[in-house]
Amino acid sequence: MSTQPHRRARTRGAVLTAAAVLGAATATAGPATSAGAAPTPPPPTGNRSVNADCSAAYRITQKLDGGAVWRMCWRYSTDAGLILDKVTYQPPGAHAPVKVLKHARLAQIHVPYDDGGAEYDDLTGAGFGWGLQNLKPAECPGGTLTTVKVPEVGQVKGLCTTTRARGHAYRMAADSGSGVYQAQAKDLLVYTVNKVGWYEYISEWRFSSDGTVGANVGATGSLSPVDYNATDGRGWPIGKGARSYATSHAHNVFWKLDFGLDGGKDRIEQFDSTVTAPPAGGGGPTVKTKRTPVTKELAGDAKNMRWWRVVSGTGKNADGHARSYEIVPGHTNTHAGRGFTRHDVYFTQARACEQFASNNIGDCGPRGGDSVDKWVNGETLTTPSVWVNIGFHHIARDEDQQPMPVHWQGFQLAPRDVTAMNPLTPSELASQNGQPDLGS
Repeated sequence: MSTQPHRRARTRGAVLTAAAVLGAATATAGPATSAGAAPTPPPPTGNRSVNADCSAAYRITQKLDGGAVWRMCWRYSTDAGLILDKVTYQPPGAHAPVKVLKHARLAQIHVPYDDGGAEYDDLTGAGFGWGLQNLKPAECPGGTLTTVKVPEVGQVKGLCTTTRARGHAYRMAADSGSGVYQAQAKDLLVYTVNKVGWYEYISEWRFSSDGTVGANVGATGSLSPVDYNATDGRGWPIGKGARSYATSHAHNVFWKLDFGLDGGKDRIEQFDSTVTAPPAGGGGPTVKTKRTPVTKELAGDAKNMRWWRVVSGTGKNADGHARSYEIVPGHTNTHAGRGFTRHDVYFTQARACEQFASNNIGDCGPRGGDSVDKWVNGETLTTPSVWVNIGFHHIARDEDQQPMPVHWQGFQLAPRDVTAMNPLTPSELASQNGQPDLGS
């Protein structure tokens, strides 16, 4: 890694040889205001993070409004930071949970500066995991702060699990009378804050009562004080006059997801819709949607009216439709400077060595490549890994000081046919599955 002073003062060799980092959590079946002392962690296995086998110390369970329950395990890595395993969703009234994600985590934060003079891989090259921050109770309102043991750092009260209101879950006025069906909802939030140089990253996972999953990274902290030399047009003047030009740069954030819906093997599908012009003789435009099975590894580009879904190989809802999750990218700036940043999603055959989207530290052999674009080589997808890339081009502004407001980038996983109806449907409407009754 670069030795410039605005990145963590740690050599890359130290980053690659440090021991695993382990943590302990309290269960979050309901709101809490404090976390207990960390129990003795399980012994390292030789990897950089240790699966806690979903013991109580590493388990998160949250029942949300309406009766939906999210369950998962957590662990912490000195490279990837927070990792979630065995994520399940149990809809209200369901007898068993639905297996959603085997593993979910960050896979890189790649930060190239516009002048070409600096470029960083913040997870595997700049000490991201060691930068876990102690959080104050006010930063985890109504929730639980859990202590994480970070090698070379010590005990860090750095994991927050809490709930937060998100407004309307739904609203529907009755066709007759003044009745209104509406519900307000809360989400489960699980997050950490990691400091790299002057930047601080809020890595947040959000779980909703309707089965939606959100993944977001918020960048805050401070602009790098040594990068105010962009007088060549690759920056923006910050402060009085036009003397200090903060260098523009990108934050290319990658996540890695391994689904295993319903505990089986998944398949990937791509959907593209085409809109025709209105016919000359009158009438409206038409839209045709094409479904394309993705059977080989793919580097995919988001386009207007294009989307992808991960489909369960075994599970179906009560209507007999295959369960799936749709990938819903947030706003992104695709960075064309590197091969691995040129695409918005990657579907690769799952390999244990393929861990990080760039500057990969997994041992894939001399010809294996060290970035996700090198792993898209035509293999048949039988156990797909999903990589999502959301970019942000940061052209600084006066309002970025001091401190810098959080700028968010992320995506959602939207349930598609996971349940036969809206899992929050009120009992009075439970019979309206399919074409609604007139006068409901």
